[in-house]
Amino acid sequence: MTKRFFELAPDMSLPGRCSLGIPTDIAGREVEDPWVFKKGRRIENPGRLRIPVDVPGRVFDFTLAGISTPVVHVRVATLLTELAPEDVQIIPVGVPGHPEQYSILVATKLIECIDDVASREVERWTAEDGRPEKVGQYRDVDGLRIDPSKVGDAKLFRTWGWSVALIISEDLKLALEALGITGMRFTEV
Repeated sequence: MTKRFFELAPDMSLPGRCSLGIPTDIAGREVEDPWVFKKGRRIENPGRLRIPVDVPGRVFDFTLAGISTPVVHVRVATLLTELAPEDVQIIPVGVPGHPEQYSILVATKLIECIDDVASREVERWTAEDGRPEKVGQYRDVDGLRIDPSKVGDAKLFRTWGWSVALIISEDLKLALEALGITGMRFTEV
């Protein structure tokens, strides 16, 4: 039986969603490398962090902070650490004006699994683009599809070359839905 996977993204159609900024330290300084949370690897403990609220509103169980950093309610963090302990790192954060417990969700695996042929459209960086550090990586992916045979036992991961995609297994999707988690949408990949 083929395993199914889904891209996890915020449901932007929900009204009243707040907008969160880039994570900061307790003194209010933005983290040195805000992209670190999306690199698909475990990170060194950054210490206590806060996420400023740029536009007030509701913080759903799953939302994105600045630079598309996944922020999850403690219910989501607990579920994911129980079902996929090797695939996630949870970094507690404070969200001013919201007493509930939230965490940054870090996918600790980066897997080269994008199916260029099955995806609707892929564009890769080339030497002519003048960005040698990006050559071979994806510049754009539309209609993302992955090759599940390359995923192994991972249940939550980022895709190599296009780490903006946060992918979860079908069993995690079903567990999140059963828990009634708010703020997420799933697109099969």
